[in-house]
Amino acid sequence: MNPTMAEVQNTLVWYANADGSIDTPNPQWQAFTGQHFRDYEGWGWLEAVHEDDKSMVRQRWTQSLEAATPLTLNYRLKREDGEYRHVVAHGAPVHHSGVLKQWVGFVIDSTERVRAQAARQASEERLRVLDDIGQATRHLQNADEIMAATARLLGNALGATRCAYADVDSDSDRFTIRNDWAVDGVPSSAGVYSLELFGAQATSNLRQGLHLIVNDVDAELGDEGGGRMFNAIGIKAIICAGLVKEGRLVAMMAVHQATPRRWTDADILIVSEVVDRCWAHIERTRDAAILREQDARKDEFIATLAHELRNPLAPIKYAVAIAQRQQTDEMMTSKLAVIDRQASLMARLIDDLLDISRINRGVIELRRQFAALDSLIFSALEATQASLDLKGHHVELRVAPGIDVFVDPARMVQVIGNLLTNAAKYTPMGGHIVVEGEVEGSVATIRITDSGYGMARADASKVFEMFTQLPHTKAHAQGGLGLGLSLVRKLMELHGGTVEVSSPGIGRGSTFTLKLALAEQLPESPAGGVAHVRASETLDGAAAGGLELALRGARVLVVEDNDDGREALVALLQSFGVQVEAASEGTRALQVAGQFRPEVVLLDLGLPGMDGYAVVQALRERHPEPRMAVMALTGWGASRDQERTRNAGFDAHLVKPVQPGALLQAVAKALGRVSSH
Repeated sequence: MNPTMAEVQNTLVWYANADGSIDTPNPQWQAFTGQHFRDYEGWGWLEAVHEDDKSMVRQRWTQSLEAATPLTLNYRLKREDGEYRHVVAHGAPVHHSGVLKQWVGFVIDSTERVRAQAARQASEERLRVLDDIGQATRHLQNADEIMAATARLLGNALGATRCAYADVDSDSDRFTIRNDWAVDGVPSSAGVYSLELFGAQATSNLRQGLHLIVNDVDAELGDEGGGRMFNAIGIKAIICAGLVKEGRLVAMMAVHQATPRRWTDADILIVSEVVDRCWAHIERTRDAAILREQDARKDEFIATLAHELRNPLAPIKYAVAIAQRQQTDEMMTSKLAVIDRQASLMARLIDDLLDISRINRGVIELRRQFAALDSLIFSALEATQASLDLKGHHVELRVAPGIDVFVDPARMVQVIGNLLTNAAKYTPMGGHIVVEGEVEGSVATIRITDSGYGMARADASKVFEMFTQLPHTKAHAQGGLGLGLSLVRKLMELHGGTVEVSSPGIGRGSTFTLKLALAEQLPESPAGGVAHVRASETLDGAAAGGLELALRGARVLVVEDNDDGREALVALLQSFGVQVEAASEGTRALQVAGQFRPEVVLLDLGLPGMDGYAVVQALRERHPEPRMAVMALTGWGASRDQERTRNAGFDAHLVKPVQPGALLQAVAKALGRVSSH
């Protein structure tokens, strides 16, 4: 390592006899060490070497003398002011005519380099510890777990006896250690304590954000200064780093040592940083927990409210229906129709509110199947016809036939219906509404254009936000919560589609555009598994006959823990001539597979004990050839779930409830795939 300029300036040259002794005065040595010639004469120079390094220096110097070889030594040398400095000493023998005459060398003061390196290493170690704590606590959602993990990692990093995180009460008079970490055999310090146990001065300092640093409890603290408390719990040295926020002591991190210990600046710094980060993480976690609790209460309230609001709607609807059958008076019939429409509107508002709540909680599960786009649009028109007729709107349809999409039909009808209702509401009497359905590239597109009140370009992004009604349309809203379009966007996102709105301006109408992937464009499993199979809800005679020929005699193992589901699926397969064996749990499934040697395995994931992932792994290990087609049959249908089954070794991922025709065609296709291996 090359010396720095400062080190060169703090370099002294030395000379020694062939036997290593000094017999000539050296002004540089004398100036650096403060030794007089009589002190460093002979081997007296060793007295300036640090006591802990002296034996090593003597031994290495003697070895070099005996071997007459150069040497380099790192040790601490006492400077004339009494400070020990880190030095690097180099020495080399000088020969004349083959005879060793003397030694010559130099000593470099490397203290600043050593300190810089130590500081860098300490910083790297501090950052490593902070990163370890961050990684270990990042996903924790419980404050006590965060405290426990932090205390354990910090205590281990510092080689401490005990480490604890404490919350300070709002009055700053008491603190609570909920749990701590300690080496084996050391009791926990968990409990509630008074800050006054630290002593008046230490307590005052902590409240001001000053740390309590004690290297030796017995030497530095009296009984009234906190010594009595520390000794009672076996502490002889302590760092207590307090955290003050907005003038109040809110938390403390304490590191305990059972023996006296001189704490370094690096020790104190890392404890201070840890308490700050830990407190911030805990506060975020607690805030998140409060929000989750509030959300849960809100959802419970919405569900209860919906239940209570729906109860009176049913008898209203029943009474209206009865009255309409008996009423012949035109005026009364009209009034009854108003009551019926308003009751239906109330029911729809309740449904929208519940749907938004369910989507936000992630509890809506789409039941996808193949559906004709024109059929979805006709169903939505039928559901909203009353509101369209009430305003005297003319609806023009431009829907191309033969467009299939893979959607939840009920939810997609709801999406289209909400847009039609929105068009009916915000279009003046006798308006014109155009509904288009067509293919654009690889997507199916639905456009609903109205001659209504329109909007400014800047408002286009706002209309999909919950509880939003644009200022210029409020007078025409006729009630409502502003949830319909928000629900449209959320349902489209669940389908992997999009919704957009455009308008030439206020008073010039609007166009809402829905885009969905075409059914034919759905990708096959990247692992080469069975693709989505198109099938209708029921099988006609020709289709059923073809499947029976394809399936007859095939060996299929059904693994399902739900008794009704398993028995129904077995019966369905047997009706098509399939040889079926069944199991309700993983261990039994492996036994049956070994004896039955199925060609296809329909495997549930959430089995008791050994789950579906473990079963498929065992099947692949035990029966590599001929390869069985193993198909996951599960209610989990998100993309991450499908990726997990693919990585686990499944050939296909079928989401419950699967239409019978789709399931049978998937099995038939799997049999064809098996035979090709």
